[in-house]
Amino acid sequence: MAIKDKEKKLFLWSSRNYAAEHKLFLTTLLLLCTIATLFCFIPSSFTISASDLRLCISRISQTPPTPTATPPSPSPPPPSSIVHEKLITNTNTTTIIKRFFNPYGSAAYNFITMSAYRGGLNTFAITGLSSKPLHVYGNPTYECEWIPNTNTNTNSSKNITTIGYKMLPDWGYGHVYTVVIVNCTFNESINVDNSGGKLMLYASTSGGGDTKFNITDRMEVLVEQPKVLDITLFNSKPKLDYFYCGSSLFGNLNPQRVREWIAYHVRLFGPNSHFVLHDAGGVHEEVFEVLKPWIELGYVTLQDIRDQERFDGYYHNQFMVLNDCLHRYKFMAKWMFFFDVDEYIYVPPKSTIKTVLDSLSEYSQFTIEQMAMSVKVCLSHDYGKTYRKWGFEKLVYRDAITGIRRDRKYAVQPRSLFANGIHMSENLDGKTTHNTEGRIKYFHYHGAISQRRETCKLLVNSTKITYEKTPYVMDTTLRDIAGSIKKFELKMIGTRLQNTRQ
Repeated sequence: MAIKDKEKKLFLWSSRNYAAEHKLFLTTLLLLCTIATLFCFIPSSFTISASDLRLCISRISQTPPTPTATPPSPSPPPPSSIVHEKLITNTNTTTIIKRFFNPYGSAAYNFITMSAYRGGLNTFAITGLSSKPLHVYGNPTYECEWIPNTNTNTNSSKNITTIGYKMLPDWGYGHVYTVVIVNCTFNESINVDNSGGKLMLYASTSGGGDTKFNITDRMEVLVEQPKVLDITLFNSKPKLDYFYCGSSLFGNLNPQRVREWIAYHVRLFGPNSHFVLHDAGGVHEEVFEVLKPWIELGYVTLQDIRDQERFDGYYHNQFMVLNDCLHRYKFMAKWMFFFDVDEYIYVPPKSTIKTVLDSLSEYSQFTIEQMAMSVKVCLSHDYGKTYRKWGFEKLVYRDAITGIRRDRKYAVQPRSLFANGIHMSENLDGKTTHNTEGRIKYFHYHGAISQRRETCKLLVNSTKITYEKTPYVMDTTLRDIAGSIKKFELKMIGTRLQNTRQ
C-alpha cells in the first residue's frame, strides 16, 4: 500500500513538471510568432523571408493575430500669435530689428470705490483708491453723471454731467495705491423732486499707464431711492457736538489699553458725542468685549474694513478710511476729531472741551500739541503694582526734548472740509490755527496700544531722568485723574470689564 502511494505521488510530481515544461514551450512558441510578425515590416533585403515566416506561423496557429490599430499622428501646433521681434527694411534698404512687448496679467486698478456721499444739494464726494504710478506719472481725469429715475421732460429728469475735481490727500504716502477724493459739483441742484436716481463716475487714464490706450471705466457709485433724500440735513443744526473718526485698527491690540482709552474719552466728550472705530484686523475677540458695552450704550460704532487689506495703501489705507468717515458723518456733528487710540486729548482743569472749542469756533480747523510720554519708565513707588494700574496712570515721564517739531493731531468743523489727512487737512474752506498751546493738548503713549505685556522697564524715584539718550521729566497730569476715570466707567457700565487683561 505504501509502495502504491509512493508511485502515485511520483506520477503526480512528473505530471506537474511536464506541465511546466509544456507551458514554457508554448510561451516560447508565442514569442517566436510575435517576432515573426514583426519581420513583416523588415525590408526584403533581409536574409530571412518574411513570407516564409508567415507561412510557418499559419501552420502552427489557425487563428490569425488581431491587427493593432495605428494611432493617428498628432496635428501640428497652431502658429504662435506672439511675436517678439522681426526684421524691418526701411526706404534706405537698411535693416533693423524691431522688438515687441507682450503684456500679461494686469497692473494696479484704475479706481477702487469705497463710498460716495452727498455734500449738499448739488455736490457729492467719492472716496476711493487709484494706481499711484498712474497719478504720479500720468494725469487721469474724472467725470460725474447724474441719472434720474423719472422719464418726464422736466429739467430734473435729464441726465447731467460735470467734471470731477480730484484731491490726493495722502501727501504721496501711498504704496501701490494712492487715495483719491473726487468732488462732483453740478451747476444745479440734484434730485430736488426726490424721485431718486444714481451717480455715475467715469475714470479715464488719459494716457497714463499704457499710452496706446485711453481707458475709461464707468462705475455706479451712489444710488438714491425715491423719497429718501432729506434736504434739511444740509442746513440744520448738527445733532452731536463731538465726533471721533478713528484710524485703521490692526495687529494684536491690548484690550486693557483700549478699555482705558474709550472710558477716558467718553467722559471727556460727554453724552452728546460718538466714536467710529475701523477694524482692519485689530479688533479681536478680547478687544470687542471691551467695546461692546459702549456700543450697546450708543457711543461707539464699529466698522469692519478688513477687505481693504487686498489693496496695498499706506498704513492699512487709513487716509481713505478717515476721508470716508469725514464725508459719511460730516453733517452729524459740530466738531470732528482725528487722533489715535494711543493718544489722549486733555484740557486744563478750569476748562471744559466745550469752552475750549467755543473759543476756537472762528476756525474751520485747529491742531493740537503733542506731549510724548515714555512707555518704559515708571515710578519705583509702583513696584509690584504696575500690572494693576492703568496705562496713563503708571506712565508718568514726559519727553523733555525742546526745539523740535512734533506731530500734531487736529479737529475740524467738518462741513468746511472737502478732504482730510492724518495730521491736518489742506482741503478746506476757512481758517486754520496752530496756536492752541495752553488750551488743549494730547498725551501720546507711542506703542503702548500694541504691547500685550508689562511695559515698565525702569522704575525710578526722580523728577528728571535720562533714559536711552532721551531726557524725561515727571508729568502726573493724567495719573492725577485716573481715579475719576475709573469711577466714571463703573457708573456707566458697571463691573463687566473688571477682569480685563492686557
